[in-house]
Amino acid sequence: MNKPSDPASKSSRLSRHPYDGWSLDDRDPATIQALLPIWEWLYRYYFRVDTEGWHHVPRSGKMLIVGSHNGGLAAPDMFMLMYDWFRRFGTERLLYGLMHPKVWQAFPPIAAQAARCGAVQAHPKIAIAALRKNAAVAVYPGGAQDIFRPHSQRNQIHFAGRKGFIKLALRESAPIIPAISTGAHDTLIVLGDCYQQAQQLNQWGMPWLLGIDPEVFPLYLGLPWGLGIGPLPNFPLPVQIHTRICPPIYFERYGRAAANDRDYVDTCYQKVVEQMQEALDRLESLSSEL
Repeated sequence: MNKPSDPASKSSRLSRHPYDGWSLDDRDPATIQALLPIWEWLYRYYFRVDTEGWHHVPRSGKMLIVGSHNGGLAAPDMFMLMYDWFRRFGTERLLYGLMHPKVWQAFPPIAAQAARCGAVQAHPKIAIAALRKNAAVAVYPGGAQDIFRPHSQRNQIHFAGRKGFIKLALRESAPIIPAISTGAHDTLIVLGDCYQQAQQLNQWGMPWLLGIDPEVFPLYLGLPWGLGIGPLPNFPLPVQIHTRICPPIYFERYGRAAANDRDYVDTCYQKVVEQMQEALDRLESLSSEL
């Protein structure tokens, strides 16, 4: 009788090329260690990060770290969270981050370096494989719509209605560890999104840059462009960042049946969004008083 397939045992075979995001084995602690001094300087002197709540992270076992990231493609709060993880738990404790496949299409060298630091494709197969290795998996469900949301929405949890992370947590019985932050969305000022207009131009014959649909087309103020248009890489302004790890979120039911129950998934999704928004409101109120 055939044994049921185990995604964890297949993780290496999913990969076709080195550092393509389909292998859990591309993660290199030595690469991470080499980057820590750079991240430390940014953490201490450029973003002057203030953080708390790390006692909420379980000492071992699988978990899904769910965040709302900010600040354009630079996403400084995400990198500062990574630095906090490694300086507390070391480079050997497994942390993988789900990264959009389009990063590999648009920026192959950057994506390859990210894979060395633990980035993997944002796909259920590789995420399940990581959780079954008892790893921590970081996910930012809002994607491009989140990091480029208008500045007026900078203190809103925005997951764009994506609920795959809920299904993943339910199926694999993984606790959700919310990660919130303020400040990073001030490292560039998003004025609005011109995606509908850009999409119309594409339909009229204007090709997407690199042939990739960017999903967003922000208009923003920031470095180095001054006035930037489109999801271009940016240099974040030196704004102080505040981060907080919130208490784990557990659900009443887990397993495949729970993950396939649409109404239950919706309920769990709302629970996560509401709890993270309440925590973000408190953090923003505290930050504004400092």
